[in-house]
Amino acid sequence: MLIIHAHLQVLPAQEEAFLTAAKALVAASKAEAGNVGYTLLKSTEHEHHYTMVEKWKDAAAVAAHNASAHFQAFVKQAPSFFPAPMELEVFAGEPVKL
Repeated sequence: MLIIHAHLQVLPAQEEAFLTAAKALVAASKAEAGNVGYTLLKSTEHEHHYTMVEKWKDAAAVAAHNASAHFQAFVKQAPSFFPAPMELEVFAGEPVKL
């Protein structure tokens, strides 16, 4: 499984538009065949900071997501939401039952 953390600093004036676009992105991404989880988290420590936590079956699922119409539509809107590029972290992992 691949886990992606996309750290996003949102322009305050664009936060409402960002949330609308992000909600559509999350819903469409969760419906993708290789998706294991897709969640938007808001920071309690930093104003206007969000983290998108994505879980994918494999690299092929990530590639399909990155090529999807809904992701590409979000990418086109992104420059209006963010004052700087998003920071990405990618992890390989598997669930552990405790």
